[in-house]
Amino acid sequence: MEEFASSTTQLIADVDCTADGNDALCTANGVQGFPTLKWGDPEDLQEYQGPRSFDALKEFAQENLKPLCSVKNIDLCDEEKKGLIETYMGMSVEDLENAVEEKMVLIDDAEKNFDEEVEKLQQKYESLEKERGEAVAAVKASGLGLMTSVLKSKSAAAETKDELNVDGRKIGNNH
Repeated sequence: MEEFASSTTQLIADVDCTADGNDALCTANGVQGFPTLKWGDPEDLQEYQGPRSFDALKEFAQENLKPLCSVKNIDLCDEEKKGLIETYMGMSVEDLENAVEEKMVLIDDAEKNFDEEVEKLQQKYESLEKERGEAVAAVKASGLGLMTSVLKSKSAAAETKDELNVDGRKIGNNH
């Protein structure tokens, strides 16, 4: 976006995750599908979930792409976030890696649970679709087609009868 080209605090960029040499960058930032839009602190990019029209993206960028609370911008943090950053900064690399891994396991578990539950829903949907199809087929096979055909025939005959009297004169339908 040309409007942001000279900005010192906002960067709009794209990365082709299918191109050679970009795999590590894309994997490190959790890009799993395309297109994926990310925003925020370069050390903690978040997935953009909003509308993707030019106007919506421009509005989002103007409102949200600004310096955020981070290790490099601790002065922008509230007291709670400052406290968390200080706690994390006081941890050893090994302890911090273990803590991150624990959180990643929780995310992986949530994703796995989601996938399993969606699969169950898909199986239930397919079962209900089959039951519905069988029920509709059974009703149709029980004579529905013939019933509707006879009903239409009788209705058409009744309308013709109502329009003529015994002398052949039209008297109309008095219903």
